[in-house]
Amino acid sequence: MKIQTIDGRDYKLPNELNDFQRKMYVHLINWKWAHGIDASGHYEHKKELIPYDAILPEDDELRNKMPHIHESSSEQLRAHHRRNPFRYHPHFYHMSSSQAANINLFLPILHHPCASAILAGVKGAPEDFVALATGELDHGYCLEFWGGNMKHDKSDKGPLGDKSAKTGTDADIAIAYYNHAGELCLWLIEHKLTEKEFTTCGGFKSKGRQTRHDCKRSFAEILKNKGTCYYHDVCKYKYWDITEANRAFFKNPAEHGPCPFQGGMNQLWRNQLLALAVEQAGGPFKHAHFSVVRHPGNTALDATLTAYKDLIDANPKFTVFSSAEVVRAAEAHGDEKLREWAKWYRNLYSL
Repeated sequence: MKIQTIDGRDYKLPNELNDFQRKMYVHLINWKWAHGIDASGHYEHKKELIPYDAILPEDDELRNKMPHIHESSSEQLRAHHRRNPFRYHPHFYHMSSSQAANINLFLPILHHPCASAILAGVKGAPEDFVALATGELDHGYCLEFWGGNMKHDKSDKGPLGDKSAKTGTDADIAIAYYNHAGELCLWLIEHKLTEKEFTTCGGFKSKGRQTRHDCKRSFAEILKNKGTCYYHDVCKYKYWDITEANRAFFKNPAEHGPCPFQGGMNQLWRNQLLALAVEQAGGPFKHAHFSVVRHPGNTALDATLTAYKDLIDANPKFTVFSSAEVVRAAEAHGDEKLREWAKWYRNLYSL
């Protein structure tokens, strides 16, 4: 942490921020201060509590009010959590929390009477989106979707075989919808606010790797011998099995190593595999689509997104759009309640 003086005010900020992150952190801190929350929160590092102005203070009464969640969504969020006891992220009470930003972006729309028209109007929504399936999941959606939500089966590891109490692949939100043919479909969405990169491969960095776990091998070489991947060999995750079954989806892998999923493409790959697995499970969802929604000012993700689109040959089952496009789709309906929310969201996240 270092204290930076900006426009005559001192800010407790992380040491390494890019220009967009610094701008957003300062904006979010100013929003926090403007709403009467002056105290810093803390991040524990090597048993030391480090103060940061962008974190809400450790005040149970304040945090229970969730001042960074729109007032129309706080009770809906609590009710959803009772049905779907998902894990709040460790940084949920950070003003730059992508989990909180995702909740603020979608819950006010999903509970609005015009939800179907708004979501269908989002540039980047599945082309076959017709209507929100409010009778599925929880009012048509599920936060932190991993495939076994709301079943309350602790032995269920999900369709990728990687789910546990602390780890596993999940989408920030899943939205159930009907397409033009009346088929039930699923839309998985990953939300990014200020992150520089998507989640990278934990297996690549694992201390449990042996010499046979060779991440320098190419996509094709790993498919020929999947045991060279630590996740496949030791963890028994189904990533490469599902990839092999959907080889045609990943059309353009590099002919030579290393594994393309060591870096940020790892999260995109796993979420796409989750969508493919759900689609092919023989369950209620006939088709599944995966999207990334991000803040329009966050260009740090561009390289990974471009590389992933190249890998899958711009398959339409994957799309990218911005949070601003979602807000504009809501504003187009001219509803006073939505306009109030949109103004609040734009103010909070500097859109």
